[in-house]
Amino acid sequence: MSLDPDPSKPLFDPHAAPQRVVERFGGSAHIEVTPEFEGFHQHNDMFSRGFWDPRFRTKGTMRFFKSFVKPTERVRDEPGFAQQDFALRNGPWAVTEMLAEMHKARDRRDGFTDDFTPHLPPKVDPADIGSPSIAARHVKKVAKLYGADLVGVTAYDPRWTYRSKFSARKVVSKPVEVPAEITNVIVLGKSMDYGLVRMSPTATGSTSAAAGYAEDAITLLALAQYIRSLGYIAIANQNDTNLAIPYALQAGLGEYGRNGLVITKDFGPRVRFGRILTNMPLAHDKPVSFGVEKTCEICRRCANNCPPQAIDHGAPSTYTFNQSNTRGIKKWTTDGEKCFKFWVLKGSDCANCIRTCPYNKDHSKLWSKVMMWMLQTPLRRLALKLDDATRLHDQIKPSSWWRSTNGKYAVLERAKDHALMPNLKGQQDKLKAVRDARKAQEARSD
Repeated sequence: MSLDPDPSKPLFDPHAAPQRVVERFGGSAHIEVTPEFEGFHQHNDMFSRGFWDPRFRTKGTMRFFKSFVKPTERVRDEPGFAQQDFALRNGPWAVTEMLAEMHKARDRRDGFTDDFTPHLPPKVDPADIGSPSIAARHVKKVAKLYGADLVGVTAYDPRWTYRSKFSARKVVSKPVEVPAEITNVIVLGKSMDYGLVRMSPTATGSTSAAAGYAEDAITLLALAQYIRSLGYIAIANQNDTNLAIPYALQAGLGEYGRNGLVITKDFGPRVRFGRILTNMPLAHDKPVSFGVEKTCEICRRCANNCPPQAIDHGAPSTYTFNQSNTRGIKKWTTDGEKCFKFWVLKGSDCANCIRTCPYNKDHSKLWSKVMMWMLQTPLRRLALKLDDATRLHDQIKPSSWWRSTNGKYAVLERAKDHALMPNLKGQQDKLKAVRDARKAQEARSD
């Protein structure tokens, strides 16, 4: 098993001088790329580790993966886990799975570990598309026509390209190939259904992510073909090739939150992000700031309501929980191992960090608009207290979602509120100390 192939190295200039300074990133007051930054290998993400890491390649993990094509695999007498709930979740996954399996004979899994294979790419010379500003405006209009809710453009940055990608079939790493002509990245945001997210963590609730992936894939394929038809390179990425969050931040689609997600103005963290790498000349968007980081400094809703306690209660730092974190970036970091273990145990996705976020609202409502305004001002503490009282972060009953015709639902479980819970932070700090001591011991042994 080879998990770090040399062929991937040419993406990164071996003669380049190492970074010497700390770089503020994405317009953030907290995120810093430090000289210790290391690119990410896809075999270290938790879904890949489920295929090769003996700590996570378990019978439970295989049942979890199988449940996405076999709806009865994890059915049980628990709200949100009936056969109908899994059937609802697995419907949209059929779209992404179909695309992923189309080129398996070539050891490709499009959208997961490999970019989407172009379908009959036209061979035409580059068209006159006007100025970069006009071209960007047209691309955004077309993207929204094809189904995107958010669109932004930023420069290609090789730091966010995976150092290697992963083959689950052969259990090996493979080189990532990005054409030298690539200069820009178009970032597409697809919102997830608000009502479905409110049922997390259940199979019913995870349908929000399934539908988001399917819709995002269709939009990516269509927009990439539009760009190719104008004579430019277009490489459509979903979970493959590169890290989505840095590009979404740079493209001005939102701010970084404590939950490790991009918080957008229109949908909060309830968004899936796809990317298209291109050489089309496009005007760039700028990072945005609308108070998210200041809110996250005083809000612990996501951390308090994370079942496995995988979200950091503390301040942004360069601390990494394990190999599934990117090293050398100061930010809020989540423990992917704990998160994945809970998903496997539960038998479906968890989106509590999205459901309970104060920015996760139906922003067509007047109250939500008032909340968004208050969270951008010194009134944010009051806003969080008032929002706690609305109970919109509580988990709703899947059975009431199935029955409802007016958007009114019954509560299944009351959520914790926004204030810091010292007992949870203390437990997390103790676990960090134990982990650090173990790392130090292993380093001395080596």
